Amino acid sequence: MLAKPTILLLQKRLFRLKYSNTHTNRAGKFIVHCNSQITKHGRNGNLKEAESIFSRMPQKNVISWTAILTAYYENGHIAKAREMFDKIPQKTTASYNAMITAYTRSKPIMMREASKLFAEMTERNSVSYATMITGLARAGMVDNAEELYLETPLEWRDPVCSNALISGHLKVGRLEEAIRIFEGMVKRDVVSWSSMIDGYCKKEKIDHARELFEKMPERNVVTWTAMIDGHMKMGCYEVGFGLFLRMRNEAFVQVNSMMLTVMFEACGEFGKYKEGIQMHGLVSRVGFQFDVFLGNAVITMYSRFGFVDEARKIFGMMTKKDVVSWNSLIACYVQNDEVEEAYVLFEKTPKKDVISWTTMITGFSSKGKMGKSIELFRMMPKQDDIAWTAVISGFVGNSAYEEAIYWFIEMVRKMVRPNPLTLSTVLSASAGLATLKQGLLIHTLVLKMGMEFDLSIQNSLVSMYTKCGNVADGHQIFMSIKSPNIVSFNTMITGFAQNGFGEEALEMFHKMLNGGQKPNQITFLGVLSACTHAGLLEQGWNHFRSMQSLYQIDPGPHHYACMVDLLGRAGFLDDAIDLIHSMPCEPHSGIWGALLGASRMHLRLDVAKLAAQQLLELEPDNAAPYAVLSYLYSSAGRKSDSEQLRMAQRLKGVKKSPGCSWIIV
Repeated sequence: MLAKPTILLLQKRLFRLKYSNTHTNRAGKFIVHCNSQITKHGRNGNLKEAESIFSRMPQKNVISWTAILTAYYENGHIAKAREMFDKIPQKTTASYNAMITAYTRSKPIMMREASKLFAEMTERNSVSYATMITGLARAGMVDNAEELYLETPLEWRDPVCSNALISGHLKVGRLEEAIRIFEGMVKRDVVSWSSMIDGYCKKEKIDHARELFEKMPERNVVTWTAMIDGHMKMGCYEVGFGLFLRMRNEAFVQVNSMMLTVMFEACGEFGKYKEGIQMHGLVSRVGFQFDVFLGNAVITMYSRFGFVDEARKIFGMMTKKDVVSWNSLIACYVQNDEVEEAYVLFEKTPKKDVISWTTMITGFSSKGKMGKSIELFRMMPKQDDIAWTAVISGFVGNSAYEEAIYWFIEMVRKMVRPNPLTLSTVLSASAGLATLKQGLLIHTLVLKMGMEFDLSIQNSLVSMYTKCGNVADGHQIFMSIKSPNIVSFNTMITGFAQNGFGEEALEMFHKMLNGGQKPNQITFLGVLSACTHAGLLEQGWNHFRSMQSLYQIDPGPHHYACMVDLLGRAGFLDDAIDLIHSMPCEPHSGIWGALLGASRMHLRLDVAKLAAQQLLELEPDNAAPYAVLSYLYSSAGRKSDSEQLRMAQRLKGVKKSPGCSWIIV
């Protein structure tokens, strides 16, 4: 049995040991608490609080230093982060990884510093390699990322390093290289599959993307969004919307803001207002708040539908707005002819960017108020190429072609580099004036700037040359287009038709169809015009009827005008009248004018009276009906009627517009 003093001594030692352990545990817990607070304040942007906690800590461990380092780089203070890194008493692999992460998330030029630190590391782990490969890929240094990937131990490659390299290859358009990495992966995750699906979609290989999508063992909202967005971008709205419904029915995936943004954008682009309203209802039922991205997408959608009040309501509901929000509603007003309302909102916009200014410039020019557009242009803090293009485009839209060319010359004098849209617009001005010399000068500038292979410029060059009567050069430009689109074909078909090459226009139309292009209303205007100039009545009828039967295109007034002209020239005036009476809309003056011209050609006084009466109701000051009827009365030997008509014309003050011509000095 122990003596009493010995028992007391043991009790004292046990108490001291217990107290020491308790004190150490409390100190450790305090450090952990401080570290978490530094991280929290850093992520919330409260850098002062994070610094205050760090500076007052009696004891710090390596995690404390890493936490404050991270707080600095997350708030954009990369130099302070490096300063903290250099002060760390004992650096670990985690410390190096944190500093390398800071550099990789900064400017691409900072990858040099990241590479130096990576080379200094005595011990690396999977995070070290993943961070460096991700940083190199983000900076566009994909070849360097590939080299490091090959040095990475095999067990650390998948899936993070492989995913980073796939993303890098896709970012620079190397789909085949991304496929190589993907197919070589032993372990794939949902990010791997989603990246490849997105890559296929962006390369418009939607079938490959869909095949991969169906093979996926697991899908998340990012995967579904990529697949749906890919179909929408390809114009496959029905398939995209069907995928959305399938996701809602069979997948345990919650929609997020990005997914809804894609859906709202698609509804707006394809004019699906019923589905758009349903999507809006879904947002309300699910309880989504209108964040900035989602709110902007909904405003844009309602703008495209012409629902200005709804767009205004969404704007008012948004608790946070960015410059895109303000610009979206301004654009909504402009697109729906409420330019004054747009200007009121523009004046209230807290922070205007170049889009704010150019939207208003475009809005006023669309109303013919070029003076106001110029005033706004001169008020801009900085006039870039987009602003100059908006002004030039405004003049072209108002048929003020000479002013458009003048402003283009001023733009070049001010040393502002034109963009492809600028050059396309000023080429349209040259085409409008039919000034081949001016067009040749602009074409020369296009060649000097290396933009001769831009599709929009190529289309504008075809238009300019053909409108100036130089069909051969226009056709040569067309043949140089690698992948002509519907605009390219329409321009060439119209160019042939306007210059009397009807057969060539129809050949181009069939070439377009054989190439898989789907015609639109503009295509058929060119085709019908070609038939009219070539006198191809039967072909014209066939093409006119095929608009609805084969392509589901409703003929517009201009298509009917072409057909009336074609029938009238061929002498089928009664058929032309029947066609006019069958129109689903009211005939415009061009239709009655075509019938009037045909009646003069074929000496049909009865038809001329009908056409003249209708035309004068639409255009009382038009002298053509008086001239044609007077000619036909004289031809029929009814000189008294002809003189009475001329007397009535003089009494009403209707005068024939004088002809005009111009020369380039």
